[in-house]
Amino acid sequence: MIPASYTFRNLWNHRVTSILTLFGVMLVVFVFAAVLMLADGMLKTLVSSGADDNAIVTRKGSQTELMSVIFRDQSDIISTYPEISTGADGLPLFTNEVYVLIARDKRSGNGNSNVVVRGVTPQSMVLRPTVHLIGGRMWKPGTAEVIAGKSVAKRFQGCGLGETVRFSSRDWTVVGTFDAGGSAFDSEIWGDIDQMMDAFRRPVYSSLTFKLSDPAKFDEVKQRIDNDRRLSLDVKREKEYYADQSRSTTSFIKIVGIVICIVFSFGAIIGAMITMYAAVARRTKEIGTLRSLGFSRASILNTFLFESIVISLAGGVLGLVAASFLDLIQISTTNFNTMSELAFNFSLNPRTIIVSMIFAIVMGFVGGFLPAVRASRLKIVDALRAA
Repeated sequence: MIPASYTFRNLWNHRVTSILTLFGVMLVVFVFAAVLMLADGMLKTLVSSGADDNAIVTRKGSQTELMSVIFRDQSDIISTYPEISTGADGLPLFTNEVYVLIARDKRSGNGNSNVVVRGVTPQSMVLRPTVHLIGGRMWKPGTAEVIAGKSVAKRFQGCGLGETVRFSSRDWTVVGTFDAGGSAFDSEIWGDIDQMMDAFRRPVYSSLTFKLSDPAKFDEVKQRIDNDRRLSLDVKREKEYYADQSRSTTSFIKIVGIVICIVFSFGAIIGAMITMYAAVARRTKEIGTLRSLGFSRASILNTFLFESIVISLAGGVLGLVAASFLDLIQISTTNFNTMSELAFNFSLNPRTIIVSMIFAIVMGFVGGFLPAVRASRLKIVDALRAA
């Protein structure tokens, strides 16, 4: 077997072409990892909106809260379920909520976008312990006051602390801003549910959320709701519900991004192939010498293939290092399920690292295989005669 030091010495001796190939692989891996991080970041933001022991109820057949309609008598029925946990005050940890979209202008001046306005109850804050005020105060019941998620307050006109936002023919004062721990709630405006229902002339709820006294009892609750003909409602675990909300957008991002990466990867593979063919041409005499010393064709093939994979691995590592800085960037996009703007961060996780490195190795293997085969098939006499 040819020592690995031979490969690294040759990489150093021909570092210019090696670096150019490495740079090409790095760019492809960077884009590939960025696409996965983008989709995972959105999924993480939405999933973190849910809790393991919370359940959310919407109208049967509704894909989102936006399309859901729940009547007051249906809410009253579910609120009496014994599986619902109670708080320190003895009241059930149960909330009715209204979900509406409004259009707001962006502070950047780049047009407008849909923002979620959610009518909530005091129990909504208890059910979402990650939500806490970071500025101002809570709204007063019966007043036109709201609190805004930190992403909404930062990105949209009129949504900052002390500002006034107008929707549904009313002026609403933003009396507080809240941090929802990086979840989708950071992109929402919250206010008193009675005021919201009156303002939007909406006599029905969009969803019901409650905390289970025992997460294992979820199936019992689901069966009871499914069997009750008065309800015609659907219940999901809160995390499952929010994961479903991201499916369309994350699938679109991954499909488009991966197609682009595959196209780019052809360039990186061709670059690796050219580099390795040039290496074979430069080292024909070396190959003949190695063969005359007794090294087999398989050893020659493995050496050149290993060299190509080393370049790609190095490019993959640098691409991931560059992509890791995207964690510091927050972007926003439209969630196709709800048609509202959602702010989120890129998210680098072990799965993305592993898949990206495998992608880099595949590029190195494909790009180096044919040149390695050519090197292994050189005849000893012809190789030694080369100038």
